[in-house]
Amino acid sequence: MPLFWRIFLLNAVVLVTATALLLGPVTVSTPVLLTEAAVLTGGLAAMLIANALLLRIGLAPLQRLARAMTTTDLLRPGARPAVGGHGEVAELIATFNTMLDRLEAERAASAARALTAQESERHRIAQELHDEVGQTLTAVLLDLKRVGDQAPAPAREQLYEVQETTRASLDEIRRIARRLRPGVLEELGLTSALKSLATEFTGPALSVRHHIAVDLPPLGENAELVLYRVAQESLTNTARHAGATRVALTLERTGGTVELRVRDNGRGLGGAAEGAGIRGMRERALLIGADLVLGPAPDGGTDVHLAVPTRERSQ
Repeated sequence: MPLFWRIFLLNAVVLVTATALLLGPVTVSTPVLLTEAAVLTGGLAAMLIANALLLRIGLAPLQRLARAMTTTDLLRPGARPAVGGHGEVAELIATFNTMLDRLEAERAASAARALTAQESERHRIAQELHDEVGQTLTAVLLDLKRVGDQAPAPAREQLYEVQETTRASLDEIRRIARRLRPGVLEELGLTSALKSLATEFTGPALSVRHHIAVDLPPLGENAELVLYRVAQESLTNTARHAGATRVALTLERTGGTVELRVRDNGRGLGGAAEGAGIRGMRERALLIGADLVLGPAPDGGTDVHLAVPTRERSQ
């Protein structure tokens, strides 16, 4: 029975009963006697209590639905509110769950298209940096070397300094191109790509240790790319914002999942809002059905944990 009719009928029963009693054995004197006042007060209290109980029971599913509406995040899929209540209340909750399923599917599809376009654009930019800017700087280096060898001694030192600056710029462009397009991932696989990534971020101020298991199951191209990008974004955030001195990168197989963990000893996330980088990591994880958890590390830093289901588990 719809909620409206349940509340209406309960009120009608109470009012009809009170009217029948007033017209029958129950009368009200003037002035009102104490017993009559007690009876009327008790009847009113009973009606209010009955209404309150019915409303509490009938509206409880709507309160759960309201909480679910305020806490739902499409980047963090969770449990759906249980379908409870009767009539239109249960229908409303079921409709909300269906809407969430559709929104998550649409967001996953749009995220897949956006990430595919992003990777294509990264490849294009990396190719242009390598083929055009890189080759131009290489030609400039050769010209500087030829001119420097023929220049008089005072100008030769200055030309050599310009040559070193140009060489450093060329190395930086090549490094940016490698980050935009992980050629080592395409050519040598995920293990070599992660080892190269750890070596790239290791420096005087940051030590990156890595442990990559040798018994990893075969993963799809998308899954390997997501693992690499999440590791890359995590190390980038650590190097830029965490103020850490040590990072541990591990990749291992646990049951039906492959788990990536990047843990540092920096200042941690604190109460900072998630930026575009972390949101991008969550969207990539949703793209392959993986679970991404960011939280505090045991030593006070940040712990990034990505669990990717294997093909055996998905079958």
